[in-house]
Amino acid sequence: MSENKKMKTISIIIGYILNILLFIVFCFIMIGIYYIVQIKVFQNDYANLFGYTFFEVATGSMSGTIEVGDVVIVQITKDVNQGEIIVYKEGDNFITHRLVEKDDNHLVAKGDANNSEDKPITEDQILGRVIYRIPKLGVWRKIFLSPEIIGLILLLLFLLGVVIQFISKNDKTNKENE
Repeated sequence: MSENKKMKTISIIIGYILNILLFIVFCFIMIGIYYIVQIKVFQNDYANLFGYTFFEVATGSMSGTIEVGDVVIVQITKDVNQGEIIVYKEGDNFITHRLVEKDDNHLVAKGDANNSEDKPITEDQILGRVIYRIPKLGVWRKIFLSPEIIGLILLLLFLLGVVIQFISKNDKTNKENE
């Protein structure tokens, strides 16, 4: 394979990778904007993303199952069963605990790492059930959303674009010289 074909193949591959990265960044930006609009503009307590929402865990009350800094994805529903990890609202806080007791009008939750049960709650307080846990995503979110890292990522994407343009111009120049 000639050097020009190798460079062109590399350029095409880098272009595809860059397009995929830009699409992923675009999707995260759109989700972030939607989240901000739901919370800040509409003054909602949480963002409803097609029947799901997510929270970063702030305490160790579920330690061993869910750790501080983990992000939980919550299916918004009132249909929860005993033994499931649920999210419910108490005052201004959302609590992520396991439902340990469920009667007709009596619900009791408890953190896996807690010694005592929470005070009884009503079904109206329930937001939904935890369906997935993303370990340490909250920590990574704080790192990647710092201004320094965002600046570095944008600089990297810009430099990749410049390199691709340089490779494309070199290909055109080489073709014209041949």
